[in-house]
Amino acid sequence: MIKHKDHFHGSDLEKIEEVYNIPKESIVSFSANVNPLGISPNLKQALSHHLDAITVYPDREYTSLRTCIANYVHSETENIIVGNGSTELISLFIQIEHPKKALIIGPTYSEYEREIFLGGGTTHYYPLKEKDDFKLDFEDFKEHLNESIDLLVICNPNNPTSSAISRQEMRRILDICKQYDIFVMVDETYVEFADNVRETTSIPLTNYYNNIIILRGTAKFFAAPGLRLGYAVTGNHDLIKSINTRKNPWTINSLAVIAGELMFTDQNYIEKTRDLILGERKRIYQKFSDSGIFKVYPPSANFLLAKIVKGNLTSQDLFDRAIRRGMMIRDCSTFPFLDQKYIRFCFMMPEDNDRLSHCLLENQ
Repeated sequence: MIKHKDHFHGSDLEKIEEVYNIPKESIVSFSANVNPLGISPNLKQALSHHLDAITVYPDREYTSLRTCIANYVHSETENIIVGNGSTELISLFIQIEHPKKALIIGPTYSEYEREIFLGGGTTHYYPLKEKDDFKLDFEDFKEHLNESIDLLVICNPNNPTSSAISRQEMRRILDICKQYDIFVMVDETYVEFADNVRETTSIPLTNYYNNIIILRGTAKFFAAPGLRLGYAVTGNHDLIKSINTRKNPWTINSLAVIAGELMFTDQNYIEKTRDLILGERKRIYQKFSDSGIFKVYPPSANFLLAKIVKGNLTSQDLFDRAIRRGMMIRDCSTFPFLDQKYIRFCFMMPEDNDRLSHCLLENQ
């Protein structure tokens, strides 16, 4: 198991407050990758009017919520599983599949490796290459798939590289994995931020392949990490039955059900979010591309990976510089295959993005 150094996660504002003596309320987190619009005003109003919902148990089957999700992702209700955040579903899936050997496309989120390790499995990484702008080289990658692998894990778009695999390419991966009896777990936490969601999401493939499960949540796009509402989509009904059998009842609380049923239909909020992120992504990417200080990689998610190519600064230097001005970025030296020259930051409101750009691009 790869050893990860101690680092500050986007949710570690209390730790930041303690170490840097900065009130957490004054910190703008460019590290958490959460929609800067915050939760929808419609959602705020709906929750305040339905507080009495906590006096009754939610529907054990979550039928209405699952139907809303199915309509949102253009799937079928029976293909949807809900959980207490996507992390619960990742854990349940890995417990059930119990892979002996997993292949993870990296660098990426460390929770996949942790869950596989806790289940007694071993993890191997297929590294995305910097020379390819961290885009998958399919012809090379397919040579690393074989019958010794039980599980393939893909984050798409990937964190922290912000690169993405198209659905057409995912189909080719699934075809090969089917030959070798490899199950594929795809984490689509950031797919709703992609330029063309329909060309990136693999959900339509669940109608044709039974060796894929897709995980999503509401933490990032809908700015609701504290809601702990996640969901999975798969056409493998035996797997769904196994997960539901193992899953504890009522892991989604009544208010989260109400929130989910509203947020997936809040088209105005969805469009406003996409307009903001797509516009800022293009603007900030161009600004850093032109700087000569960083090499940046074409982003598909709501965050940008940048490599320091000028001067003797390290990612820790830039983290310190930014946090002392009340802005938190991610030092990416803790990710496998990245070093002290990489940082990641998400796109916030335009004025905040300008402030961070000025901080990171100044000559020091």
